[in-house]
Amino acid sequence: MNLTLMVKLMPTTEQHQALLETMERFNAACNAIAEVVFEHRTANKIRLQKLVYDRIRKEFGLSAQMTVRAIAKTCEAYKRDKSIKPTFKPHGAIVYDQRLLSWKGLDRVSILTLQGRILVPIVFGEYQAARLKRIRGQADLFYRDGTFYLAVVVDVPEPPQGSPKEFLGVDLGVRNIASDSDGEVFSGAHVNGLRHRYARIRQRLQKKGTKSAKRLLKKRRHKEARFATNVNHRIAKLLIAKAKDTGRGIALEDLKGIRDRITVSKAQRRTQHSWAFHQLRSFIEYKARLVGVPVVLVDPKNTSRTCPSCRHVDKRNRPDRDHFRCVACGFAGPADTIAAVNIRCRAEVMQPYAV
Repeated sequence: MNLTLMVKLMPTTEQHQALLETMERFNAACNAIAEVVFEHRTANKIRLQKLVYDRIRKEFGLSAQMTVRAIAKTCEAYKRDKSIKPTFKPHGAIVYDQRLLSWKGLDRVSILTLQGRILVPIVFGEYQAARLKRIRGQADLFYRDGTFYLAVVVDVPEPPQGSPKEFLGVDLGVRNIASDSDGEVFSGAHVNGLRHRYARIRQRLQKKGTKSAKRLLKKRRHKEARFATNVNHRIAKLLIAKAKDTGRGIALEDLKGIRDRITVSKAQRRTQHSWAFHQLRSFIEYKARLVGVPVVLVDPKNTSRTCPSCRHVDKRNRPDRDHFRCVACGFAGPADTIAAVNIRCRAEVMQPYAV
């Protein structure tokens, strides 16, 4: 199994400037190559090298291998949509292969710049440290909010997945981020409250429009996303630990296309489109694979309207968002937990979709 890890670079002021200049020059070269790509309507790297290699090296001062990487990046971008000419931002990522970057132990990396190779210290957490010895292939150099990062791919062995007869059903939602069939609920009140607060702050700063307001907007732009990602990581970790400790698999709804199928009021649109259910599902899936816990997807139809006791399906079974009461047998409980129980039952009884 391949995982992508983010490693933070800690360059000196001179090294930071060298990396930034290299990145800007590299992307300027990509834009120049894009002109030729679009003119000749070709994504053939061999043909393009004959057309632009010498000129790009001379005009932009790139090394031989970095020029090859610039041609490859431009071709890949053009292949995604051949109807438009690709454009590259000054601080777009650079792909570094083994000829351009090498690891010096677990605390430094040697990386090529326009001024030659520099030795840059790196920092990472315990999670990354346990896996960096399994680095495979190339690394991507990113520049975010004034900091350089390397995105590296590591090869992690997967333990064999069992064939459990029981599953932990998990219902994903907006008000409650996740509810499991054991009755545990992970509330989204704090996350949603924070999103509304950040939205009000953005609105005030955008309305003000001063230079200081714009600087603050730029500083805060990724804060909400980082917080939500951290919450999803913690929830996924807790669910996987519970399933593994009890010898169960995890059952989720197949929510593909859910945003196209549901309609909400104007006041709820921001909350709906901020719903990071796909991110949480992807976290659950890859963390489960790391520890050998199987994950299955089931049909979400009527999971919130089906009585787990008598199997009666009726829209009236859910009189409001939070409560469930069967009109046939009177069985009642929290609506999200009931939905999670139905998801669990479908995984154990019906044929699930493979992940």
